[in-house]
Amino acid sequence: QVQQGESGGRLVRPGDSLTLTCAPPERGFSGAAVGWLRQASGKEREFVAVTSATGAKALYADSLEGRFTISRDNYKNTVYLQMTGLKPEDTAVYYCASATVPTRAVWAYHDEDQGTQVTVSS
Repeated sequence: QVQQGESGGRLVRPGDSLTLTCAPPERGFSGAAVGWLRQASGKEREFVAVTSATGAKALYADSLEGRFTISRDNYKNTVYLQMTGLKPEDTAVYYCASATVPTRAVWAYHDEDQGTQVTVSS
């Protein structure tokens, strides 16, 4: 399985901000859309956000209400997820993964790794 290299997850308080980083050590994202998915304990994996190959287009889950921003730096082969106004319901393991095109369909993503845990609790 290809390692994606997610990092940045930790315990935060409600209302805090946090930035996750996806920097795969073994391969690049060249030409691929890159998205973030998340999975809370006992729930199905869900789509969070995706950026197109050039970074010109982004899609977000409607439930986020504009609190998250995805971006990428192709020179650094890195994708970021900036999260603000974090809520307890954002608690989950966050994964980054590749897709052929930007999509909200979870099944379209591949090459996920172990993810990074984000816990929002007071």
